[in-house]
Amino acid sequence: MPTNTEPEALLEALRLDGHGPHVVAVGGGKGLARALEAIRGYAGRVDAIVTVADDGGSSGRLAPHLDIPPPGDIRRCLVALTPDDSVWRRLYEYRFEGADVRGHSLGNLIMAALTDIEGSFEAALRSSEHLLGALGSVIPASPWHLELAADIDGVEVRGQVNVSLARGPVTAVRVVPAGAPVTESAVVAIEAADQIVLGPGSLYTSIAAALVVPGIVDAINRSGASLVYIANIVTQDGETLGMDAVDHLDSLLRTTGVRPPSAIVASDSPVLVAPPLEVVSIDAEAAATYGADVVTADLLDPIAERPSHDPFRLGVVLRGLVRT
Repeated sequence: MPTNTEPEALLEALRLDGHGPHVVAVGGGKGLARALEAIRGYAGRVDAIVTVADDGGSSGRLAPHLDIPPPGDIRRCLVALTPDDSVWRRLYEYRFEGADVRGHSLGNLIMAALTDIEGSFEAALRSSEHLLGALGSVIPASPWHLELAADIDGVEVRGQVNVSLARGPVTAVRVVPAGAPVTESAVVAIEAADQIVLGPGSLYTSIAAALVVPGIVDAINRSGASLVYIANIVTQDGETLGMDAVDHLDSLLRTTGVRPPSAIVASDSPVLVAPPLEVVSIDAEAAATYGADVVTADLLDPIAERPSHDPFRLGVVLRGLVRT
């Protein structure tokens, strides 16, 4: 398979004749951004449905004060869908280091300002897509800023940051308030999709956090699209220590009610990680009990600082799973 040093060959491998498929990716954080970079190479249309329960960092400071969905994960997705040579891409990712704006990314502040100028966060999002020349659409799972809650070892834990740090078995995941509305365009996108992608990313605070918004799973479960689950490369301290790929998937299905995937994608790249983290292995025989195709490949990004999926290599695999 081509490597990062052969982008033209990789793009050729990803290219489809005529119009590509409509692909919807669901989740949040850096994992969803990686998936979008992979998907944009072969999709005719791509929509990202993003969690709105982030309460850490810049997003956690802006969202409650301005009454907007947390912009951080949404910004990452916009950037992932933006051409690599765009100056706007660099601007939206720029993060301040000093004074009162320490820790804020410029993109988050621009989106907050555009919300005030345009009159709504949705209009600000569309303006950001236009400014960036984004090769797809980013859709908040809900128009509201929600709080993530999870039952962990018999105790309710609230807040995305707190859930990510808690240890113990997770038996339930939900958003608060329970009656929060789904973004209608998210449902429309899911219903029209040819392929729906879950992962990679934080199991409970990114993927499940987006899925448990009322209406998202119902739309996926009645969709005729193929459903692909991308396994993480390594476990996450606090959320998934000691869990293999099937454990991840079992918990995701149990806590969200989403249907089993038609395909599971896992990396078989050799990876060195420091304890307590572990490589996320996959038992193909156990995974096959879901009736899913199990696809393994060398998906490790050779130049990333942390074990991450290589967007080009991942895109080749995902393209091969599109139903024709």
